[in-house]
Order: sequence, then structure tokens, then C-alpha cells
Amino acid sequence: MEDLQSALSGRGLTVTTHPEKGRCIVSTTNFSPGDVIISQDPYASVPNNSSVDVKCDGCFTSSNLKKCSACQAVWYCGSMCQKSEWKLHRLECQALARLSKDRRKSVSPSIRLMMRLYLKRKLQSDQVIPKTAIDNYNLVEALVSHMSNIDENQLVLYAQMANLVNLILQWPDINIKEIAENFSRFACNAHTICDNELRPLGTGLYPVISIINHSCSPNSVLVFEGKVAVVRAMEPILKGSEVLISYIETAGSTATRLKTLKEQYLFKCTCSRCMKLGFDDDIQESAILDGYRCKDDKCNGFLLHYSDDNAFRCQQCGLVRKKEEIKQITSEVKLLSDKATTSLCSDYLEARAMYKMIEKLQLKLCHSLSLTLMRTRETLLKILMELKVWREALTYCKLTVPIYQRIYPTVHPLLGLQYYTSGKLEWLLGDTEDAIKSLTMAVDILRITHGTNTPFMKDLLIKLEEACAEAAYKLSP
Repeated sequence: MEDLQSALSGRGLTVTTHPEKGRCIVSTTNFSPGDVIISQDPYASVPNNSSVDVKCDGCFTSSNLKKCSACQAVWYCGSMCQKSEWKLHRLECQALARLSKDRRKSVSPSIRLMMRLYLKRKLQSDQVIPKTAIDNYNLVEALVSHMSNIDENQLVLYAQMANLVNLILQWPDINIKEIAENFSRFACNAHTICDNELRPLGTGLYPVISIINHSCSPNSVLVFEGKVAVVRAMEPILKGSEVLISYIETAGSTATRLKTLKEQYLFKCTCSRCMKLGFDDDIQESAILDGYRCKDDKCNGFLLHYSDDNAFRCQQCGLVRKKEEIKQITSEVKLLSDKATTSLCSDYLEARAMYKMIEKLQLKLCHSLSLTLMRTRETLLKILMELKVWREALTYCKLTVPIYQRIYPTVHPLLGLQYYTSGKLEWLLGDTEDAIKSLTMAVDILRITHGTNTPFMKDLLIKLEEACAEAAYKLSP
């Protein structure tokens, strides 16, 4: 711990212990919005490969991939990535090559992540690769596993996965109980590695980043530059303040967020947002985000249970809506959603038609700011982008922006990325003035959350510059 404290002190940070939350990271200096608070390479990481989608083990790209000729299970985009991974993959390759072809295909990313964790520990112990104050197995061991809070079925699953790792590695002194506990640590501490547009690419374990605690109103954001995890300040963080990120998607009612955190991370959040559970403002917000709208199209009210469980009353105009009516529409939506999910994998035109029908039903049921309606429109936006129906895609993008503005803070990467999508579509369609406004709002947010030196941000700044030049040219004599 002394080595870690020494390493963090040079970054303006320290590790302290909170009586309720355990270890946490606190600033020993002031940070401004956009400042990098800490960055870390993964102790172990893997791409989320599947039978239809593979990525380079070194950089997670999907282009120009070739299989490792020996194990036939790992992919690389070129010699540079292969060389960077070779010390670790050499041992992994030997273990995978011993398996039958069918068993090799069944090795999941989670199993590979655990294998790579132990292979790296071995390489560091043998001094083949260096260990540092922020990159060593002791930091992994110090992470909370919550083993005592896990149900029996999950424990059995971890034990089975640990046995599989043991079978693949074939080390005589391996500790199966320790492997099972590390699977539990993964569940609570591993991070999904995303690209600049927050699309998931893989999974990584970042032991120092994992010390940072959760808040539904975080002051920092975790993004990735390649496989490097980068935590940036989203607002001014004063000396002595705890650094906080969000572990989950914060768009949702307080009850939904608390449930997700309890199930996935095994703790109850006590942040400022979650402490409002049950208060009038929170009840209203939950009813709008997750509940139902007034039956009167001219009314913008939300519904709450009325007298008994058989009806809901609008809190604005008092109109009563029967539970049976809501149940019927909900059933229709569920039936259509199941079919639409299937068609999404095979026929975009059919999926478009079905999600339009779902949207039509949800408009009868949901408030205009409903998260359920927003998710449907997000799906329609993706479908329309795939079909290259740009004008309609822009319409759906603009429909989602007001909800993003309501559910996310002013500086949030998802809000910035939605402005970015809107700007790209507007520019493509020749709406240059609108594109400049959208891209400017995207830059104002994403320069804080993503920095300004990444290829993604440089490309965004070039797009904005070109859009401004095009607008100036149109105005010139």
C-alpha cells in the first residue's frame, strides 16, 4: 500500500478508507473539468470475441485480422500487436493448443481473462515482465470479492469455471478456491472496455481504477483510449474531495438504479440522488421515466395508482385510466418486441416496420420523456442508419435529444455523442448551420470527457472546422 500511495501522490491522489464504503480515492489537489485524474493499463484484458465477431487481442480493432497459427483461437491485426502480446500469449498459446478444437472454441472471454490474470502473475513473479506500484497482483488480491454475499448457485458456477481454468492451465500448485474468488472479483470490479463512441469491445481489470467508488451523480467519467482506462474530471474537484465515477447507466429511476447496483455490485448506493427515494420529486420522476401517461392527448400528466390496484389517476387532470387497458397495450408491446428482436438480426426492413408499430403503441402508453420510448427510438435510429435512411434517422436522433438533456448532466459523454450523431447527419443532409450548432455542442462536452488529443476528437474538430468553412463559403458573394 505504501508503494501505491507514493505512486498516487505524484498524481494528486491518495487512498483512504471510508467507514461505509471501504477504500476510496481522494484528491490532494484541485482538478478542473477535462483534467486527467488517473489512467491505467489493464492488469488483464480480452476482447469480447464471438463466432461472428472477432477483434485483435492487442488493440481490439476488427480490421485485417489473422489467426494465431499455433492455437487458432486468438486474432491479431499485425505483427506490432502480436509482438506486444507475445510474452503473455506464448504461454496462453501453449495451453490453448493442448485443447481439442471443439473445446478451444468453447473457451469464453471470461475464462480467457482469468487465464491471462494468472499468466501475467506468473510472468511478473518470474521477472519476465516488470511489476510496478500500480500494476501487480497484490492490488488484485486487495479488491473486494463479496464471496460471503453470493448465493449458492453462483458459487457453484464460479467453482465450475475455476475447474475449467485449472484444466486448461494444468499447473500442479494452482488454487481452485482462489480462482473462484477471483471470478467473484471480476464480477464486481472488471470494466467493459469501450471505443470512443461507447460501443463495447472487451473486458479489462484495472485494480487501481476499481478503488474509485460509485455515485449516480459522479464528478468524473471513465473512458478508454484503446485499452487504457482514463478517468477525467467532469466538474471542478477540490482538494480533499472523493473521486467518483458511475458503475452503471444512470438514466433510470432511483428504484431501478438501486436494484441494478444491488444485483450486480452487491451494495446499496447512498449518493445524493438515491437518498431521495420515496420523496415526492422522486416519485414524479420515476412515474415519468418508467411509468405511464395520461390518456388525454392534450394533457402532459403522469399516472399514479388510484385507490386500489385496478386503476391509475393522472396527477395533472385527474383522469382515471384502467389497469386492464394498460396491461393489454403492454402485452401487445411485449409480443411485438420479441418478434422485432429476432428480425433485428436478419432483416432491417422488417425490424424497422415492427419497431414503428411498437413506437405507436408506446405513444399511447408512455410519457413523452419515457425511457422505454427513448430506447425504442434509439433502436429505430440504429436501424435507419444501417438502412442509410438519413433524413428519418435525423428525425429520430432529434426526438431522443430532449430526453438525454433531461436524464443526463450537462457534461455527459452520451449526450455529447448524441449531438455528434445529429451533427454528422445534418451535415450529410446539407443542413450546415444546424450541423455547426450540433457539432459545437458535441465538442463542448466531449473535449471534457474525451480530451482533445485522441484521433476521435481530432476528427470531430476537423468536421466542425470543415462545416464552418462550408457555411462561410455559402455566405460568400
